[in-house]
Amino acid sequence: MLVVGIAGGSGAGKTTVARSIAEKLGKENVAYISQDWYYLDRSHLPLEERKQMNMDHPNAFDSELLISHLTQMRQGATIDVPTYEYGQYTRGSATFPLAPQSVVLLEGILVLAIPEVREALDFKVFVDADADIRLIRRMNRDIHERGISYDDTINRYLSTVRPAHEAFVEPSKRYADLIIPRGGDNEIATNLLADLVEHYAVHKPQNNKHT
Repeated sequence: MLVVGIAGGSGAGKTTVARSIAEKLGKENVAYISQDWYYLDRSHLPLEERKQMNMDHPNAFDSELLISHLTQMRQGATIDVPTYEYGQYTRGSATFPLAPQSVVLLEGILVLAIPEVREALDFKVFVDADADIRLIRRMNRDIHERGISYDDTINRYLSTVRPAHEAFVEPSKRYADLIIPRGGDNEIATNLLADLVEHYAVHKPQNNKHT
């Protein structure tokens, strides 16, 4: 099993890149995991308090559970993946089963910034995009797809998203094995990445630290 980490700023195009890999390899051969699903459960806190929390900091994630799930999948086990309710700013009560596949795509803003998560990866990718493009995409997604208000979207971007990007996301670029410029719109780079993932999934070195 090959675990590929796909990092980058919010709105950079990580999901587009992950989708391109899945389409190249066949969705039946790929298991997709979003780091967002592993936000810590804050359901015991009032909604207004949850809205004020920094969800772009490494400490916002239940990385221990995520790493445990990746370990279980390497051992051939099906995991129960948590969910996240964006409009409620907390983990959902539902889970769903996810079976291991030859390729696991772990996508999230901080998958390269958290050392323990980074160590669990076989191949590390950073999706890069200009700040204005990322902001426009995030606003469109949060408002139209996740039901978050315009004011909340802007306030969160200014108070936590942009500072966290500068402090954690952007510096994690140095850990990447491959950087994709211009985000998910870079069709040539995403196709080359899909070819690389397919190659390493088939010809994974036997002396790799993971099994």
